[in-house]
Parts: sequence; C-alpha cells; structure tokens
Amino acid sequence: MKKVIFIFITTLIVSCTTMETGRYSGLTLEEKLIEKRVDSVLNLMTLTEKIGQMNQYSTWGEPTGPGAEESLRMEDLKAGKIGSFINLTGAENTRIVQEIAMNETRLGIPLIFGLDVIHGYRTIFPVPLGEAASWDLERIEKSARIAAIEAAASGIHWTFAPMVDICRDPRWGRIMEGAGEDPFLGSLVAEARVKGFQGENLEDPNTIAACAKHYAAYGAAEGGRDYNTVDISERTLHEIYLKPFKKAAEAGVRTFMNSFNEIGGIPATGHPELVPEILKKDWGFRGFVVSDWNSIGEMIPHGYARDMAHAAELAITSGTDMDMQAGCYTRELDTLVMNGIIDEKLIDEAVRRILRIKFQLGLFDDPFKYCDPDREKEMILHPDHIEHARDIARRSIVLLKNDNGLLPISKDKKTIAVIGPLADDQDAILGEWRAKGLSEDAITLKRGIIQAIGENGTILYAKGCEIDDDSDEGFAGAVNAARLADVVIVALGESALMSGEALSRGNIGLPGNQEELLKAIHRTGKPVILVLMNGRPLTIQWASENIPSIIEAWLPGIRAGNAIADVIFGDYNPSGKLPVSFPYVMGQIPVYYNHKNTGRPMQPEQRYTSKYLDIPNEPLYPFGYGLSYTTFEYSELKLSSEIMGMEDELSVSVIVKNTGDRAGEEVVQMYVRDMVGSVTRPVLELKGFSKILLEPGQEKEVEFKLTAADLAFYGADMQFKPEPGTFKVFVGTNSVDLSEAEFALKE
Repeated sequence: MKKVIFIFITTLIVSCTTMETGRYSGLTLEEKLIEKRVDSVLNLMTLTEKIGQMNQYSTWGEPTGPGAEESLRMEDLKAGKIGSFINLTGAENTRIVQEIAMNETRLGIPLIFGLDVIHGYRTIFPVPLGEAASWDLERIEKSARIAAIEAAASGIHWTFAPMVDICRDPRWGRIMEGAGEDPFLGSLVAEARVKGFQGENLEDPNTIAACAKHYAAYGAAEGGRDYNTVDISERTLHEIYLKPFKKAAEAGVRTFMNSFNEIGGIPATGHPELVPEILKKDWGFRGFVVSDWNSIGEMIPHGYARDMAHAAELAITSGTDMDMQAGCYTRELDTLVMNGIIDEKLIDEAVRRILRIKFQLGLFDDPFKYCDPDREKEMILHPDHIEHARDIARRSIVLLKNDNGLLPISKDKKTIAVIGPLADDQDAILGEWRAKGLSEDAITLKRGIIQAIGENGTILYAKGCEIDDDSDEGFAGAVNAARLADVVIVALGESALMSGEALSRGNIGLPGNQEELLKAIHRTGKPVILVLMNGRPLTIQWASENIPSIIEAWLPGIRAGNAIADVIFGDYNPSGKLPVSFPYVMGQIPVYYNHKNTGRPMQPEQRYTSKYLDIPNEPLYPFGYGLSYTTFEYSELKLSSEIMGMEDELSVSVIVKNTGDRAGEEVVQMYVRDMVGSVTRPVLELKGFSKILLEPGQEKEVEFKLTAADLAFYGADMQFKPEPGTFKVFVGTNSVDLSEAEFALKE
C-alpha cells in the first residue's frame, strides 16, 4: 500500500503545471518536474532516512581502500540508512539488493550502484593516459560509451570516472588514469569521456552517471607521492588544475569526487571554497559531490579535524553530499543537527542533489532497468566492443624512434625473436583499474605476432627475466633466440601494479634487470625493436641512444598483441602523440612543455642562466611528439590578420603535405604565447589541434580559429580576461618542431 500511495503522491505533484519561482527559476520544464518529484520524496523523509541517502558503503567486491567490509549491512539497508553501494556488480546481484531497498524499507527509495569503470568494464581498453595519446576525441568518447553499455548491463548506474587530474610528475602512480600534463587536451578528453559515459539522455539504460575526479589538484602531489601535500598558487590552481573540471561540469557531468590531498594546508574534502564557492556557486553545478574513500575521516590524521563529528561537520559545510565508506555522516550528522551545530537545510540540500540524480537515471520509474541478465550476457565482450579495443589500442601507440626505417617489418621474415617479461604476459597489459576485466580475455604480444604472420615465419620466444627481478638466469636463452633471428622484438615495461593508486615510484626507469637484458640483446648486433608497455613515462635514455626502433604501447588492454602487431607489420600506420613529456633522467622532474620562462633563460654557453650542468635541460621526448611511417611537411603558415580586436576571430592556417609513400594521420598542433602580461605567461600553450588523414602526396590546408576568449588568463587581479598585447602563434607536429607567426591583440 505504501508504494501505491507514494506513486500517487509523486504523480499528483508532477502533474501540477504551476511552478513557483525561487529555487525553480531558470530551470527547464523537465528540470522543474524532477525538482517537484525530489521535493515530494524529501518531504516524506525522516532525518535518519535523509542521512542514509548520504551514506555509501562497499560490499562484496574489490575494495578500493582500507576498511572495506564484506557484509551487506542488512539492518542498515532495511532501515533506510544506505543510499548507495560501491563494488557490488552483476545484474542478478544488484537486483537482489535493489529489491530489498524497494520492498523492505519504509519509503522504497532506490539505491545507486557505483564502480570504478576507468578504461572499460569487461572489455578493457588502453589505460586512460594511453588513450589520450591517440588525440582522437571521437574514439575516446566511444570507449567510454562501450564501458557504460557493459557496466549498465551489469547493474551499475554510476562510474567514478573520468579522472581529469593534470599531472606534471610521472612518479605519481595515478598519472595513468588521466590525460597527461596539458589542461587544454585534458579538458577535451574529460568532455569526451563524460559524453561517452552519460550519452544523450541519462534515462537511457545504456548510460551511467559520470564522476569528475579528484577535485582538486591531486595530480600536483609533492614528489609524485600519492596522497601527499599539494601547495600551489591560486593562479596555478585555476589555470592548470581546475580547467578540466570546469569543462566536465560544462559537459553535464552528474557527480564530482573530492581528492585526498590538502591544498594550502586545508584538505580538499573540507575546503571552504572548492565545492561551495567555485563548483556549486560559480560553475552552477547541480549534481552531487561524493567524498573519496574515507576522505572525510582522513581529515583527522591530516590534523584538520578533531574527531569524526568534527570531520562530518567540516565535510557537510564544505559541500560534500555523500560519504564514501567513512561512516562519519551516519554516525554523527543527526547529533550535529540536534545540537544545533549544523542546520538541517544543509542535509536537505545534499539529499536533494542525490535524489535528483536518481530521478535523472530513471531509477524511481524503474529501479530494475539495469538488472537484466539477458542484456548482460549480450553486451559483455560484444564483438563490436572487442573490435574497438583493438582499434583504440593501435591508435594510442606512439612511435618514438625508427632509425633507417626498420619498422614496419615484413610478415615474411624467416625468424622473429619475441623476448621480454611483457612479451607473453596476459595480466600486465590490462593495467590497473580494470573493473571486471580478466587476463584470460587478453591477447599478448607473442600471440598477436603469431596470429599476424600465420605460416609465413618462425617465432622464437624467450622471457629473459621477470618484470621486477635482478636475476639474469634467463639472459642466455634470450640472447640465443636473438642470435637465431632476423629481427628481435623486445617487450619491456611495468606490471599492472606499478602504476595506479598508491603505486608511485621513486625511480621510473625500467624495473629490475630489464635494461640489462636489453643491452645483452643489443650486443648480438641484430636489429632490435623495443616495445614499451607502461602506465607512465619512463626514463629510457640508454634505449633511446642505442635501440633503432622504439614503440610506446602503454598498457593497451585486451587486444594489446593484435594492436601492436598491426603497427609492427604496417597494417596500421602509427599516429599517436605523447600527452606527457618523457624526461631524460629523474633529476629533470618536473619537466613539461608549458613552463614559464625566467629572467635568465637557458643559454648553454653562458654560466649564469637557468640550466643543469650535468644532465640535458630539454625532455627526451617532448609533449605532442610521435613519428609515423610516412613524413609530413608544413608550409605557408598564415594569419588572417596581424591585428585582432577583442570581438574578432583570427584565422590561423597552414599547409600540411604527406611527403612519404604511405597514407598516414597527423595531429596538427597549434600553440600560442602571450609575450607580455600583467603576470608572466607560459612559453607555449596548446590552443587547438586537428587530426587529419593524408594519402601519399596529398596536401591539405588546416585552419584554426582564435578568439580573444582563447587568450584569456587570470591576471594580476585574478580576473579571467584577455589582455591586449603581442602574441606569437605556433603550428607544427609537436611542441618543439614549430613554425611561428605574430599578431597583436588590441582593445
């Protein structure tokens, strides 16, 4: 009977055509209808039930932090004290638990099930940093779309992705989850992933709510050590680290997640400005904010909260709507309200935001629409999904070096040696944060090579060494295989658990004895192709100086072997470009392209300039870098005008020609530099790019548009606006090899 009454009440309220002003002003009719339904539910709730909606627990699945419990907390669930579960998956499992929420709680409010669906659900794609190397926004969006389809079919409503943190320190393990060092590229990738997860309409059962994380500046952790302190200027926070979050908000992302770090001495989860002022007020964000795993409770060891009650108070007043796993809200909020320490209106606002998303997902209309085992069986590892996994993996590959055209190699080579600890490893190639991905689904490099050449040649395989081991016992067999081969493919890099959360590394060279194995193979004198599989930039100076061909494959997902083989044999011409700089050595870190100049810019021949004496000063491989099996020529860089007004649009064009004998894709990149400002500006800032396909001998004019808004920055007064003055614009194949022109911005 209670469900009938509930449906009748909400239907009656929804049918009202008169919408009052105030909180409903500026909303569309559809949004107003949802707000009415939200209010109708909120008005029926007790304080305990409200707080319950703000409470999320992990159960039955893979824990993503300390303190996970295996129990379902059945009594809490039936009492309406849980609004969301994390890590509970499967159409049948989620239906069982949802039925309890709908049938055995007083109000029958549906649960929302969340999971870290980072780079695929069961069909695993390259790690996000790898996908960003494709610079292919359409296909990045498609990866998120497929991940959403599979996750939704398995009972998941909500993913804790995309991670949009900018990172300039490759020691940080979570660099693999983001899009690299640049806020412009990172913002567009964030937008693509939000659109992919959420689709056109969140009520579509093939979509899931996205979550922009980690808000904010988590990627700036000191020393690249996870969870560590962040201490940056307000300007750097806004210009570099907040930009992708703002873009995600503009793209309609439904949720945000707090970061673990502090900023300027205040933990992000209790920061008085990040959420209430910037996110919810300035950006007009109407979704809800979830803490990261126990980040509310962790304000106590931070030294910012006295106890759990104080932590709950700080979090709710700072705009955190849902408590993931800490239990601070469910234990403390009712007492805080009864003692007058916090106003119940804060809780009402948080619950209103959570219910809003549940309504937008259509869970109140059909709480079981994500619980269809038949759809789950149909969608998981669908052939179209696997085909895309191969396609995006090869598009993510970056060709770092190819002396004397060693690559691509012919499939009719008599003997190919495939060597290295990553050559036949089904686990590492999936990377961390693999959701429900299984190593048994993965195609290794060895298998991919065998499938590619069929009966046309002989494959010799030797592991050589372990990923992280000092033993050289396997070297002899690997060297012997190399000596018998016409060409040698050596697969080196990181295991899946060497990059990701809590997986920072102080030394980002090749782990263990891998470089020594590579040197031993090199001494055979045979042509060597190095295939790197890793979740972060590595310091590979020796390899870069000595190995003729190097492929950066990242951790490529379930069709790794096929994708890499496509590139090695020339079935696909590599087109990836680095989304992050590769340092020569550790001492350079952080090294990134959009740095500031100094009063004494580097001049190698002059002592008193900004430089290192004992190591290179430029990156080994710069941002935006990547080779092809063909060559591209840039010419005729033109501006539509040398003077641009504040209301004008400036056209920047260049001719790009394929001067080789293969069709190939090129990522044409445009950068600008503001020569003088009220505060100093970076030496380069990416402002546009275009990925084009050219046949041999074909040329194309590529045009970019610039407006004054594209030139805006946070000036000395911290106002975001363009300033008149002289600008340089650069166009080219990466952040170093560029042509330039100059224009003036006038009032």
